Amino acid sequence: MQTLSWIDWTVLCSTLIAIVAYGTWQTRGSKNVTDYLRGGNTSKWWTIGLSVMATQASAITFLSTPGQAFNDGMGFVQFYFGLPIAMVVICMVFIPLYHRLKVYTAYEFLENRFDLKTRTLAAILFLIQRGLAAGITIFAPAIILSVVLGWDLLTLNIIIGLLVIVYTVSGGTRAVNVTQKHQMVVIFIGMLVAFFLIVDKLPQDITFTKALEIAGASGKMEVLDFSFDLNNRYTFWSGIIGGTFLMLSYFGTDQSQVQRYLSGKSVKEMQLGLIFNGILKIPMQFFILLVGVMVFVFYQFNSSPINFNPTATELVLNSEYADDYKTLQKEQAQVFDDKQKIIESFITTQDETASKYISLANEAEEDIRNEAKVLIDKASQSQGVKVESNDKDYVFIHFILNNLPRGLIGLLLAVILSAAMSSTASELNALGSTTTMDLYKRNTSEKSEEAMVKASKWFTFGWGLIAIGIACVANLAENLIQLVNIIGSIFYGNVLGIFLLAFFFKFVKGNAVFIGALITQIIVIALFLLNQYEYINLPFLWLNFVGCLIVITLACILQSVLPNDKAITTENN
Repeated sequence: MQTLSWIDWTVLCSTLIAIVAYGTWQTRGSKNVTDYLRGGNTSKWWTIGLSVMATQASAITFLSTPGQAFNDGMGFVQFYFGLPIAMVVICMVFIPLYHRLKVYTAYEFLENRFDLKTRTLAAILFLIQRGLAAGITIFAPAIILSVVLGWDLLTLNIIIGLLVIVYTVSGGTRAVNVTQKHQMVVIFIGMLVAFFLIVDKLPQDITFTKALEIAGASGKMEVLDFSFDLNNRYTFWSGIIGGTFLMLSYFGTDQSQVQRYLSGKSVKEMQLGLIFNGILKIPMQFFILLVGVMVFVFYQFNSSPINFNPTATELVLNSEYADDYKTLQKEQAQVFDDKQKIIESFITTQDETASKYISLANEAEEDIRNEAKVLIDKASQSQGVKVESNDKDYVFIHFILNNLPRGLIGLLLAVILSAAMSSTASELNALGSTTTMDLYKRNTSEKSEEAMVKASKWFTFGWGLIAIGIACVANLAENLIQLVNIIGSIFYGNVLGIFLLAFFFKFVKGNAVFIGALITQIIVIALFLLNQYEYINLPFLWLNFVGCLIVITLACILQSVLPNDKAITTENN
C-alpha cells in the first residue's frame, strides 16, 4: 500500500482538528444538567436527524458495509427494512411520553411505571452492551489505520479515544450534536466522491449500466430474498420482523439515540428528526452497499490481492506455507485472465451462457480466497500470532489507498475517522448521562446542578477510558458491522420487551417484569451460545424478536402467580 502524502496528512488532520475545536468552542460553559445532558433543548429537526444518523453510522458502516457488498451483494440492505416502521411507532408512542415526563434518560420512565430496580436493571443492560460497542467503534478504524500508517494498534486506540473524549466531556450533548452535523457533511461528500471515482476508473467502454449488468451476472444485485431459510441471515422477513424489533429497541430505548432527540426544541422537532432519519437511512445504506458493488466490478477488470489484509499476506508469505500460498496466487491470476475473456463476451453478446460463466469464475476465485484464509490461519497458529484471515473490512480501504488520487485519500480517511468519532461520542455521552442520572443521582442524596454536571463529565471520561481498554483487547469478528449488531441483539429484545410491557400491559407490575427480564437475559445469552456452537439455527437478528416475546410472556405469567405489588403508573406522576 502506498504511504500518505503531505496533502493527505493535511486534509486528514485539518478536518479532524477543525471538528474537535469547533465542537469544543461552540459548547463551552455548560453550567446545568439540562444544557449538558439535553443540549438546552435547542436542537432543530435537521440537527436531530443528522445526529441520529451519525450516531448509527460509525466507522464500521463505512469500512464493513462496502466489504459486505463486495462479498455478498446488496442483500444486506434488507437489514434496514424495519427502520421506517420503527420510526413511526417511536414518533407516535415513545417521543410524546418522554417529552411529557421531561426525562433525561429513557430509563427514568421505567421507574415511573414500575420501580427503581427495574429502571436500574434496564440501565445496567444498556451500559454493558453500549460500553462494549463503544470499544468496537474505536477499534474498527484503529485496525485499518494501523495498517495504513504502520503505527502500533494500541497507540491508535488511545489517540482516537482521547480525541473523542476531549469534546464530549467538554460540551456534553450539544457538543456531540453540533459536531455530528459537520461530520455527516464530510461523510456524504467523501462517499459521493468515492463512488464517482470508482465508476470513472472502470474501463472506458464500461458504463454504469454495464457495470450493474456485470454485478448482476455475478449475483451481487439480488436485493430481495423472500425465503424463510434461517441459514440466510438477511432476508425480507428477518429485516421486517427482526429488524423492526431491533430498530424499535435501538432508537426507542438506547440512550445513545434517545439522547439525540431529547435535545429537540419540541415534540414536533423530535418527530421530524426521526422521520427524516427513517426516510434517508435506507437510501444511504443502499448507496454505501452500491459503492461496495462498484468496487467489486472494479476488481473484475483490475487484479486484486488474494487477501485484502496486508498483514495476513505478509505473515503467510514468511511462513512454511509460503509456496502453497504462491501457488494459489498463480491460480487466482489464471482465473482472472480467463474471466476477462468471459466478461468481454458477455458485454458484447449479453448471452446468458456467458453470464453463468462469470458467476462460475467468481465462485472459483472465491474458493481460492477461502483456501488462502485456511493457509493464513495455519500460519497464524504455527507462529503464535493472532492475524485475522477474514478480509471483508479491508476491501474498501485497500481500494482507497491504492487507487484514489492524493488528497482524496486524506478525505476518505477523514470520513472514516469522523464516523468513528461521531458514533463513539454519542455512546460516551449516553453512557455518562445514564450512569449519572440512573445510578449515581438516583441512589445518592440530592446534588446541586453544578455537582451533577461535574459528575457526568467524570463518568463520561471514565467510560471513555473503558472504551479505549475494550478496544485494546478486542479481536476482529467475521465482520465488524455484524459484531456490533450481534452485541445489540443479545440485549435489545429484552430491553424493548420491558418498555412494551410498560406502555401496553398496564396490569403487569414491577416484580414480575424484573424477574422476567433477568430470566430472559439468561435465556437469550444461552440461545446465542447454542447457535454459536451450531446446536440450534437462530440468526442473531431473530434474537431481538425472541427476547422481546419471552420477557413479555414471562412477565404476564409471573404477574398471575406473584403476590400483588403496587403498580406505579405514569398517569399518577
